[in-house]
Amino acid sequence: MSVRVCGGPEELSEAAAHEFAAKAEQAIEERGRFVVVLAGGSTPKAMYEVLALEYADRIDWSRVHVFFGDERTVPPDHDDSNYKMANETLLEHVPVGSVHRMRGELPPEEAAQAYEEELRTFFRTEEVPRFDLILLGVGGDGHTASLFPETSALEIDDRLVVANPVLRLETTRITLTVPVINAARTVLFLVAGEDKAEALQEILESDADPRAYPATLIRPPSGPEWMLDQSAAALLDEHST
Repeated sequence: MSVRVCGGPEELSEAAAHEFAAKAEQAIEERGRFVVVLAGGSTPKAMYEVLALEYADRIDWSRVHVFFGDERTVPPDHDDSNYKMANETLLEHVPVGSVHRMRGELPPEEAAQAYEEELRTFFRTEEVPRFDLILLGVGGDGHTASLFPETSALEIDDRLVVANPVLRLETTRITLTVPVINAARTVLFLVAGEDKAEALQEILESDADPRAYPATLIRPPSGPEWMLDQSAAALLDEHST
């Protein structure tokens, strides 16, 4: 596990965009394509804006294939849609090779099954697919993607995508499962804001219960990479950062 602390949200966005571009260049050079999972939230949004503005001509976007880690059960033009946010900030501005959105307008179980089939078709495998990069955030409650505390999706190890009922939000989310995330070549957490500091302290520095802090379940072979701003990292020991 590596933890990098940036000064503020703007510095974090710039650094994350640079890291995204480096991973893209490496994947394209080694495998001819870059298959990335985008995240929702304000911190990834700021990074997408930097990518669209500063990296439009610095990445071979035609070889970039975009997937999503989770989605709300809303249509793609809804303001709560992760796809809509990513599309407006990044995807409309660069000529990506393909975009694969979760169909939040469908019944959740149907949407999850359709996305699992789409993953298998794209990767042409019955095994767990291996993304080049999965971007994630962390909520103040310790959730990541739509893997929320005490929800059924945390126990799933035989599906790629599931519909996850989140009772306290009175909704259902569509999310990649833990095995898919852990199979990625790189998992990069982007976290900003003091409202995340307590959760990060539990996740990074204590023996936290995974059902209470689902982000602790994310353990790819190379270890997750963390990029934080100073506010999010405020409660961490110096040796951790």
